[in-house]
Amino acid sequence: MTLETPRLWLRQWREADRVPFAALNADPEVMTCFPSTLTRAASDAMLDRCRDAIAARGWGLWALERKAGGDFIGFVGLSVPGADLPFSPCVEIGWRLARAAWGQGYATEAAREALRVGFTLLGLDEIVSFTAIGNVRSRAVMVRLGMSGDPHTFEHPAIAPGHPLREHCLYRLRRADWHA
Repeated sequence: MTLETPRLWLRQWREADRVPFAALNADPEVMTCFPSTLTRAASDAMLDRCRDAIAARGWGLWALERKAGGDFIGFVGLSVPGADLPFSPCVEIGWRLARAAWGQGYATEAAREALRVGFTLLGLDEIVSFTAIGNVRSRAVMVRLGMSGDPHTFEHPAIAPGHPLREHCLYRLRRADWHA
């Protein structure tokens, strides 16, 4: 499944995405709301997991490509979190973009298309998103998507106790509240 928005392609991963994806995952500013940057091996493993999930299910965290120029700028899509979260089972919407693509509305544009797929093609009743409390950029995207913040925070089980990023916030969007 390849998805299209006015400015973007959401598509299956390619071998050529490995180098720019590794650069994105090694950028301390991009990864500031994650426990650490990723090594090349960890980045490649993540790409493989994303590619394999799309191949198996037909949907997932799609590679994001700008139509003008065809450059890889990150990922946006849907996933089933592997961690045992207080609100599991769930389907999450998520994104990670290269710094050069920030502030241009790409995450919101692509995430709207991913929500459309989740609610209309997959028939999901709810899609969630979560992030570290201090991730104001991603939280702003969640609000622009029409998601509602849960009043309770939670400690992410995959982040070590005492780590400053362990406290997370949850946003939800139900199909009944979604506006295409």
